[in-house]
Amino acid sequence: MLTITFLGVGSAFAKRNFNSNCLFEFWEKSWKGDIPPGPPDDTLLVDFGMTGPMALFQLKDKPGFQHYKTQFGGINYPAIRKVFITHQHADHIGGLEEMALMNTFVFNDKATGKPFKAQLYSTINILVNLWDHSLKGGLNTIQNRYALLQDYFFIHPLIPGQPEKKSFTVGPYKFEIFPTDHVHIERKYDWPSYGLYVIHPGGRSAFFSGDTRFDFPAYQRMMEEAEICFHDTQFFDQPESVHATLTEMRSLPEAIRKKTLLYHYGDNFDAPALKPQLDEFKGLVQPHLRYTLFEGV
Repeated sequence: MLTITFLGVGSAFAKRNFNSNCLFEFWEKSWKGDIPPGPPDDTLLVDFGMTGPMALFQLKDKPGFQHYKTQFGGINYPAIRKVFITHQHADHIGGLEEMALMNTFVFNDKATGKPFKAQLYSTINILVNLWDHSLKGGLNTIQNRYALLQDYFFIHPLIPGQPEKKSFTVGPYKFEIFPTDHVHIERKYDWPSYGLYVIHPGGRSAFFSGDTRFDFPAYQRMMEEAEICFHDTQFFDQPESVHATLTEMRSLPEAIRKKTLLYHYGDNFDAPALKPQLDEFKGLVQPHLRYTLFEGV
């Protein structure tokens, strides 16, 4: 069984709904209802932005999410086994320093007795730049020595152009990355950012856009085949936008709109004037709500 819960659904500058980071949870045995019978067998956090720690701090107190809570009321970071980074903007990586430091200096791996390290997945260029340009300043020293990214995480580099190296698994489910046209310098896709196509062992699928400009021809097949789609959307038109606009999203075929949930939206999401346009879609993603993607294998 695979579920997805968004820690937040807001844009980079939203103040009401935290950054758009999400948590996949896998259980070997399916369950019914709103409250799982126990902790998941595997977890994947997709991005952890600057508001991520506060969002996770609130999530742990929600019914069914107590496995992210320590006995003293803090965040149980080792409950997050895997992390995937879509790109390097602060609303997607700003919380990683806290996670790294907490796992290194507060939590031990029960199997080894050493500091806990989550599995970290992304492409090679993102991983290198993540350390050199984002995390190194705060994490490059451990008492009496210099540190590297691999001191804090088990590193799993992905290579988009190689079929056997452009995916990873959570339980039996395959997570395949694809490039997104979020920001580019000279040509499309020359600045690394990625979405995820989640594939059930039986061939069913779900689509997660990551941050992207409207690029429907590039991922049309995935959205058509997916049972449910999650797509970032901004609610205002803007020249050279780095996100899909609501106007552009409304041009999607009706069948796709009706299975697409929107996220990464601004603080005006509940403006009455937007309701008729938003009603054309499956809905807005709600933060801290667990969505079931696949009930079984």
